[in-house]
Amino acid sequence: MEQIIIGGIIAFLTTFYAIPVILQVAHDKKLYDLPDERKIHKEPIPRLGGLAMFIGFLISLMLTVTIDHANACFQYYIVAFLIIFFIGIKDDLVMLSPMKKMVGQVLVAAILAFRGKVVITSMYGFLGLQAIDPMSSYLLTFFTIIVVINAFNLIDGIDGLAGGIALITCSVFGTYFLINNDYAHALLGFTLAGSIAGFLIYNFHPAKIFMGDTGSMLLGVVNVILVIHFIEMAPQYQNFPVHASPAIGFGILLVPLMDTLRVFGIRIFHRRSPFSPDRNHLHHILLDKGFSHKTIAVSVGITTIAFAGLSFVLAPLMGSTMSILCLITLFFAAIYMTTRLKTRIHHMHVVKHSVETAPALEHEEETAQRVKLVSLFSFKERPAAVEEE
Repeated sequence: MEQIIIGGIIAFLTTFYAIPVILQVAHDKKLYDLPDERKIHKEPIPRLGGLAMFIGFLISLMLTVTIDHANACFQYYIVAFLIIFFIGIKDDLVMLSPMKKMVGQVLVAAILAFRGKVVITSMYGFLGLQAIDPMSSYLLTFFTIIVVINAFNLIDGIDGLAGGIALITCSVFGTYFLINNDYAHALLGFTLAGSIAGFLIYNFHPAKIFMGDTGSMLLGVVNVILVIHFIEMAPQYQNFPVHASPAIGFGILLVPLMDTLRVFGIRIFHRRSPFSPDRNHLHHILLDKGFSHKTIAVSVGITTIAFAGLSFVLAPLMGSTMSILCLITLFFAAIYMTTRLKTRIHHMHVVKHSVETAPALEHEEETAQRVKLVSLFSFKERPAAVEEE
C-alpha cells in the first residue's frame, strides 16, 4: 500500500515539475501545435505534455514496482511503453502517417501478447462463449489493443478530456486490483493516474500544453493492459470475484471505445478511411451545441463514472452479453438525446447609451456616446439578454 501511495506522489510531482521546463524549451524552440481550420485552439500551444507524463510515470514505476518471477511481464510492459513513446514523440515533432503509427501499434500488440502474456483467453459467457482457441485469442487481443490505443488517441480532442477519462479508468482499475491484493497492477494504474493528475493542472481549459500522441497513446497502452488483465483475472480473485468481467471492462472504457467505433463506422459507411478526420466525435457534437471545454470534460467524466458503476451493477445480474447490449443501447440513446439538444448560441448586440460628460477646460455640458456590448446567450427560440460591462 505504501508503494502505491509513494508511486502516485512521485509520478504526480515529477510530471508537475517537468512541464514548466518542457514549456520553456517548447517556447524557445517554437515547438507548437499550430491552429488550423480543423483544430479547436486559436493560439499556438506546445504539444509535448506527453513527454512529461511519460517521464513521471516511468520513473515512478521503475522506483516502486518489484519485478520478480510473479511480475516478469512488467519488463515487457516497459518495452511496450518505450516503443509507444518513440512513436508518439516522433509524431508530435515531425508527424507520422497513420500507416506508420499502425505498424508501431501492431509491434506493441505483438510484444504485449507474445511476451507480456496480455492475452484474452476466454469470453467468460459473452455470446455464450467461454474458452477460445489460440488463433482467435490472439486475433481478438491484437484487435483490442489497437482499438483501445486509438480510442484514447482520437478522443483527445479538447482540453482535459482524454486525461480526465484516463484518470477515472486508471483509478477504477487500480482500486479493484488493490482490493484484490494485486499490488503490481494497482501500482500500474495509480502511477499513471498520478502522472495524469500532474498534467491536468496545465491541460484543463484554457490549456497551456497538450499531451500529444505521446501522452494519448501511453494512456491507451496502459489502459489496455489493465482491462485485459482485469478480464482474465477478475473471475479468479478471492475478495471480489467478477465472472462477467468482459462486460465490466467494456463498461469502464465504454465512452472512448464506443465513440471511436461509432466514428469509424460512420467513416466506413461513407467509404472513407477510418482514420480520415471529421467532426463526428462526441466532443465535436457537444462543442457544436455550444458547450464549453470545461462543461464537456466534466460531463463526459461523470458519464464515464456512471457507465463504470452501472457495469458493476448490471454484470452480476444480467451476465456479459445482456449487460454489454444494455450499455451500448444506453450509449446510443445518450448520443441521440445529445444530437436533439437545441443549439446554444451567442448573439452580440451593440447598444448605445447617452452619457453626459464635463470637459475640464470648458465648463460646458455636452453629450457623448458610449457603446456597450449586450450578450444574448440562449437556446434557439428562447433568447435571454444579459448585459456585459
